[in-house]
Amino acid sequence: MSDPSILDPAVRAAITRHGLACEVLACDPGLADTAAFCAHYGVAIEDAANTILVASKRLEPVRYAVCVLLGTTRLDVNHAVADLMGTKKLSFADAEVTQAVTGMMIGGVTAVGVVGHPVYVDAAVMERTRVVMGGGNRSSKLLLDPHELLKLPGVTVIDALARPAA
Repeated sequence: MSDPSILDPAVRAAITRHGLACEVLACDPGLADTAAFCAHYGVAIEDAANTILVASKRLEPVRYAVCVLLGTTRLDVNHAVADLMGTKKLSFADAEVTQAVTGMMIGGVTAVGVVGHPVYVDAAVMERTRVVMGGGNRSSKLLLDPHELLKLPGVTVIDALARPAA
C-alpha cells in the first residue's frame, strides 16, 4: 500500500484489519467525483467503482445499504435494491446523511471501513481486473482487485444490482 496516511483513518484501519491488498492514490479534492477523476487521471470510467448509500423510507428505524457499482452503470434502486432491503420506498442518501452514517464525504465514499450495514456489490464490478474507488475522503482513492472486497464483512455480490447507464 502506498502512502496510506492520506486515507481516511477508518478506511486505513479496515484495510489493515481485513488484509486488503490495494494501492493508495492521491487525488485533488476538486477532482474526486468519478467523471472528473477519470478524465483528469486517465482512468477508464468502466474501471471506476462508485459507492452509494441507500436509505429506506417509511421504515423506523431507517435502514441503510452500501452499494458498489461501475461508473458506467446506474443503481437499480427501485427493483434490485428494494427487493434486497425488503421495502418499496428507498432514496439515495444525501451528502449530509452519507457523512453521518459512513463518516465519509461524497466523492470519497467506499465500502472499505463501513460498519453495520450490508454491502451489495454489482456482479459487473467483479468482472474488472482492477477498480478505483474512494479512499474515505476526497483526497485519496483505492486501486484494487475487486475480489479484495470479498474480505470485508457483510459483502454480497448481486447480479443485476445495476443497469447500463443510458
